[in-house]
Amino acid sequence: MKLKLMLWVLGWLLKRALRRKARFRELLNEMGHLDWGVATEDLSIARHYRMSPRGIEHGRGLPVDLDLELRFEDAATALEVLRKPSQQVFLDGMMEGCVRLVGDANDLQRLQKLLRHL
Repeated sequence: MKLKLMLWVLGWLLKRALRRKARFRELLNEMGHLDWGVATEDLSIARHYRMSPRGIEHGRGLPVDLDLELRFEDAATALEVLRKPSQQVFLDGMMEGCVRLVGDANDLQRLQKLLRHL
């Protein structure tokens, strides 16, 4: 339940940053769009985010057309990693096999640049 709430709040924070933070808007304008999602491996908890300069949408599930997916072994691992998202934490998780990246690693770097401005 904590992970579901955290992911919902993340969507709210992304929308708020788009309205209030000029640097966030600038970076998103440069990128054009970024569609990404977060889920547990069994897909019991999954949420996606569609971000563009025109707006941010978020919802349940993982559509197949996402640019980037972050898959976590379980909800506890996801909470641990997402509380302090850094490149090193993601790399350690991938090496241990509890975090899986589906998509391009460059998209993860783009996402991390945006999330710094929340």
